Amino acid sequence: MSYLLSPLDKCKLTLKNRLVMPPMATSKAEEDGNISNEILNYYDEKSQGGYISLIIIEHSFIGEQGKASERQLSVAEDSVVEGLKKLSDIIHKNGSKAVMQINHAGSAASKNVTGYDPIGPSIICNPRKGVIPREVTKDEIKSIIKNFKDAALRVKKAGFDGVEIHSAHGYLLNQFFSPLTNKRTDEYGGDILGRIKIHLEIIKAVRDAVGDDFPILLRLGACDYMDGGTTIEDSKIASLEFEKSGVDILDISGGFCGYSAPDTLEQGYFSSLTEAIKEVVSVPVILTGGITEVNAAENLLATGKADLVGVGRAVYKDSSWAEKAIKNLK
Repeated sequence: MSYLLSPLDKCKLTLKNRLVMPPMATSKAEEDGNISNEILNYYDEKSQGGYISLIIIEHSFIGEQGKASERQLSVAEDSVVEGLKKLSDIIHKNGSKAVMQINHAGSAASKNVTGYDPIGPSIICNPRKGVIPREVTKDEIKSIIKNFKDAALRVKKAGFDGVEIHSAHGYLLNQFFSPLTNKRTDEYGGDILGRIKIHLEIIKAVRDAVGDDFPILLRLGACDYMDGGTTIEDSKIASLEFEKSGVDILDISGGFCGYSAPDTLEQGYFSSLTEAIKEVVSVPVILTGGITEVNAAENLLATGKADLVGVGRAVYKDSSWAEKAIKNLK
């Protein structure tokens, strides 16, 4: 029996197999963040045949201040819903399910792109970007929570199968999560429960907006691999709280280390993190990171390292990767 080909059915988001295309920024949107023909053609090509059960759309900004880069997709205005509906329709037509990832870049944003001074939980240099932000106020935190909520509702209206909240790779929610960048002395800082307070408030706001049946995923930068940074022990506590708050699937990646883990070349860079998180939660866990061979994906599932595997760069380079992998297992 192939583990990769087995369906995921004991979950709010049911999937025909365990293969996921993780979010990868393309910079193919229109200048204003609207859907372009380039974007539609790109995801049409990647989802052909429906061999990938779940396509997670690249991180999309919830407000201009949180825009990470030029030609990034937008979920910041009601006017984008019509274009996003075209995207979900194409992926569904090809036989895959689709989730949109929504994000605020925080101190990873550039004033040259957004026109705003970057913000963060504290006046601490972003370890990945070298930017020193202005400390976000409590009123601004309320506004950011509303922006996440409104963006999630747009994702639902555009016909997607779920929404993913981005808290990895050194973006705003990851900045709150990590003790490297969160030195706040109010209720949004301090211990791990303080540092995830904004996450829990966003999850609640999103759930209230989209209803009980709409799947919520959360991408967590589960370890910074830096002195004084986030540890797996932090992430085990956080993951359990996220599950209690209504997250249906956890998507595990790196924190300020980015997309790869130091000192490992094995496929499934973050498998030690997903394995540890699976010990404390009952929701499905996605593992992504350097997986390029179908046998490696199969083995990671068979050994209980994860419930779903994300194959990114291999699919990015070869749109027929999934078709060949699936046919090889049958």
